[in-house]
Amino acid sequence: MPHCELSYSSDLAIDAKAILAEVEACILRHDGGAGETKGRAYPAPVFLHTHLKASVALLAKPHRNAAFTAALQKDLVDVIAAHLPRPCWLSVDITFSSQTYHTEFLE
Repeated sequence: MPHCELSYSSDLAIDAKAILAEVEACILRHDGGAGETKGRAYPAPVFLHTHLKASVALLAKPHRNAAFTAALQKDLVDVIAAHLPRPCWLSVDITFSSQTYHTEFLE
């Protein structure tokens, strides 16, 4: 299950939940078996320069190679940028969880 964290300057009037939903849809377009994306958003009341950083973490799998990552990053930039006012800095960081990462749904 992927994770997406949005960290952004609080002067941005954005719909973070809508961005997270579109990030999830984008990931699923690239990898239909990725599952639900656990998303969180953190507006920062103290900042220097208007910006948003999206940090996306995925499990490492053989098909998630350099070409996959580059294509996903391009599409994530396009999806997120559509929600942002101008001028605004945008950063998208895709990382892969280590082999010791563990997740489970607790009921």
